[in-house]
Amino acid sequence: MRNVLLLGAGKIGRAIASLLGHTGDYLVRVGDSDESALDQLRGLPNVELTRVNVDDPVALRAAMVGIDDVISACPFDVNPTIARAAWEVGPSYFDLTEDVASTRIVRELAQNAAQGQVFVPQCGLAPGFVSIAGNHLANRLDRLDEVRLRVGALAQFPTGALKYNLTWSTDGLINEYCNPCEVIRDGRPMEVLPLEGLEQFSLDGVDYEAFNTSGGLGSLWETLSGRVRNLDYKTVRYRGHRDLAQFLIRELRLHERRGLLKDILETAVPATLQDVVLIFCVVTGWRDGVFTQISDARKVYHAERFGSTWSAIQITTASGVCAVLDMHREGVLAERGFVRQEQISLADFLANRFGSVYAQQDHPASYLVRS
Repeated sequence: MRNVLLLGAGKIGRAIASLLGHTGDYLVRVGDSDESALDQLRGLPNVELTRVNVDDPVALRAAMVGIDDVISACPFDVNPTIARAAWEVGPSYFDLTEDVASTRIVRELAQNAAQGQVFVPQCGLAPGFVSIAGNHLANRLDRLDEVRLRVGALAQFPTGALKYNLTWSTDGLINEYCNPCEVIRDGRPMEVLPLEGLEQFSLDGVDYEAFNTSGGLGSLWETLSGRVRNLDYKTVRYRGHRDLAQFLIRELRLHERRGLLKDILETAVPATLQDVVLIFCVVTGWRDGVFTQISDARKVYHAERFGSTWSAIQITTASGVCAVLDMHREGVLAERGFVRQEQISLADFLANRFGSVYAQQDHPASYLVRS
């Protein structure tokens, strides 16, 4: 049985613990400083609970003794501390972050990883699976022109003017909406503003919009640099959401007061477990001398898991990191150092017992984009 330290007992952490614990192949030690959060995991098979302060490097190192792998399901700002403790003690490291700066620190640590120790950040949905799928399509063409990645975690039954319900980390949402976005334009890597680049499209008779958000490309931005003319990632929402988000974040300047913005969102925007995750990857380029477009489109819905309702974002995010960890256990990944999501084979990912949730596709009838 493989020993895993899972840090963070929130919504995603609970899903990860449940998935791994129920296999019988992992003994999961869940660490959190919030006793009430840990209480919600009591009774899960092969799961141990412990109080851990992730801001304390000494406590982190002590919690990692005898551990094979560490998963951070914590806010992005503590990931560098967790990754450094893992580097010092020796277990492999996995996280879910969309934060670019945190990932750069993880990559630097990975340069001096021990033999058998890997550092694999961004193991969620976006970044994460979308990079695996996008890179798979890109590799099917002889020469690339454009790669467009679109992902949305949407309430299935939205309410309010924002047409949005909280489905995952509010800190992560604010990070995506406020930080610069990496793109490639006309062959040049650059940063663009979040909430810009608005486009509209229809899918199965429903109208959506998409716009720039930070972090969704992960390291694919660097991997495809020099190979593609245009590359971007945009978040999908119901139409009208972007304008209201821009009013809050830019016109009211709440990007400068993120604590207040978080309080407003968590007070006024209800959470939901009834959601759907939309994933679109569209790649154009040349194959056998012919200008060609190939696409990958998927939907994942909320569902019952182990006697309770899991949101689609819980299912996709938790399954993503569990699949990557499982492939590491099976020796499918590199044996040492930094592992990019796009280095993972799409076929291997979908064949994995956790990654298979992404293989249950609901193909859209139409994908019409209007920029």
